[in-house]
Order: sequence, then structure tokens, then C-alpha cells
Amino acid sequence: MSTADQFEVGYWLSSEEHGPRSLVDGAVRAEAAGFAHAMISDHFHPWLPAQGHAPFVWGVLGAIAQATSSLHLSTGVSAPIWRIHPAVLAQAAATAAVLLEGRFALGLGTGERLNEHITGQPWPRPAVRRRMLREAIDMMRPLFEGKEVNAEGRWHTTEHAQLFTRPVVPPPIWIAASGRRSAKLAGRSGDGMLAVAADATLVDAFAATGGEGKPCVGQMHVCWAADDDDARRTVARWWPNGALPPILNTELERPRDFAAACELVDEATAAGPVTIGHDPEQFARAALRFAAAGFGRVYVHQIGPDQPGFLQFWTDEVSPLLRD
Repeated sequence: MSTADQFEVGYWLSSEEHGPRSLVDGAVRAEAAGFAHAMISDHFHPWLPAQGHAPFVWGVLGAIAQATSSLHLSTGVSAPIWRIHPAVLAQAAATAAVLLEGRFALGLGTGERLNEHITGQPWPRPAVRRRMLREAIDMMRPLFEGKEVNAEGRWHTTEHAQLFTRPVVPPPIWIAASGRRSAKLAGRSGDGMLAVAADATLVDAFAATGGEGKPCVGQMHVCWAADDDDARRTVARWWPNGALPPILNTELERPRDFAAACELVDEATAAGPVTIGHDPEQFARAALRFAAAGFGRVYVHQIGPDQPGFLQFWTDEVSPLLRD
């Protein structure tokens, strides 16, 4: 959904809150509402047991590919750390890119213990995970080009791997950044950057290390509702984890651990990082903060079950403001 010549708004598909059929339906509705882009999260577990879902994203992407005709999809984000070997992830991404016929970008990141610990491997510190990600990207790019890859890395090994089903043009790789170090990695090793805050310093670090002119996209959390109290209750029910200190997002191990931490989060605190209510000007201002920070696109995550109501609100009331 273009809001200006150089800024767009995309739609976020939350795999933690919605089952596979609902995610496909959300993608179809978003395309019908005029969104040109959507991003879907890749989790093995939800953040909280109450969220209730965590479907296999590659199966969902296949279904969305068949149910839509123009919507561009990306993962937000997949982690080639322990849960999925880089060669297998490259195969999954190549197949998605073929099905989506050029409408796919592979979002990669350093992952969370919540999803990666399931293989029983030790959980590395952030600097090590960044090196693991860089090694994985170096393994995946030649696979996308059709080459046979034999690589014995420090963390991953592959032998005689070659992709036979792959798109004509390799999918671009966008790297998630939460700080300057990961933003620099995105500039050096990625084709784009994804961030979860309208932080101009991340954009600057990305641009200075090779990201100039490449896509720079963000994510923002919102909760449209009839009134602010209703929105606060919805956020506290479905997404209180958004108010936790960022270090906990990568270090807690189980959904019930997040639930225990969220017992300390009241309604007001849960709603703090979220744009809530029903004032379209407030939502438009929140989106344009990303434009002001140098982002070319922001994906809007509507918290809670009322996705159709949100899409109607955005189409009828927020989009006209952004176009103006």
C-alpha cells in the first residue's frame, strides 16, 4: 500500500497468534485491501501459551502463494542457527520463491532461544550467532545460484549440496537488526535490513557498511479497537511480551517462561510500546516515524483476533491520511 513515492506500508502476519488457515485468509484479505507487501513470522513456539499457534511457515507460504496473485511475502525472520540447517533453509526459500514467482524475500536473523534450543544445542552468545549467520549466508548464496556446495564451516557442514528447484533470480536476503553490530552485518552481508524500531542510527549504520540504496524495512505494533481501554485489554491478553526487556526475548526458553515474566506486566505497561485506539491520525503518525528515520517500508502488526476490522479501518481511515 503505497503512501508516498518512496514509503510503503505492509501487513504483518503473526504466526504466534493465528493458525495456518487464518494466516492464509489474512494474506488474502490484506491483498484485497490494497496491501502490496506482507511479512510472516517464523517460530517453532509462540511467545506465550495463550497466543496458541506456531505453524511451519514454509507450508503456510506455499498456501499463500496459491491464494494470492500480487502480494509480496517475506519471512520475519528465519534463523539458520540450529533449528534449520542453512542448506535446508535455502531449499525451502528457493521453493517459496518459485511458488511466489518473484514475490519473495528471505528475512534472516540470529534467532531466539525460544525456537532454537529444541535441537539440544547450546545457545551461543550474540556475537557468535552473528558469525553463525554470516557463515550460513555464505553457504546459501551459491546454492541459490545452482552451484554444488561443499563447505566445512565452523558451525555448519554441507557435502555435495545442490538445489535443482530454484527461481531464475535468487531471493534477496534481508537481515534483522536490533543494534549497530547487526545493522552493519546487514549492510555487509544482506540485500536489505529489517528493524523493529524507528531508529535512524540503525539505518545510518546499515547504509555506511554497504546498505545504501538497499531496502530498509521496519515493524510496528498496533491495536485498533473501539476505545483505548478495549485496546489495552487486547494487548495485555495477546501481546504483553512486547513490553519485556529485549534481552529476555532472546534468552527465555519456553512459552511458559515468557508467561511467568509477563505476570509482572500490567495493562498500561503492555500497551506502552503499542499504538492503540481508533484515532487514524495517531496510526498515521506512528507509521511516518519510520519514514522520518529513513525506512522505505513498515509492516503493521495488528495485535489480537480482529484482523478484518483493522484492515477495514486502515483502508478507510489511515491510508487516505498517508496518501495526503
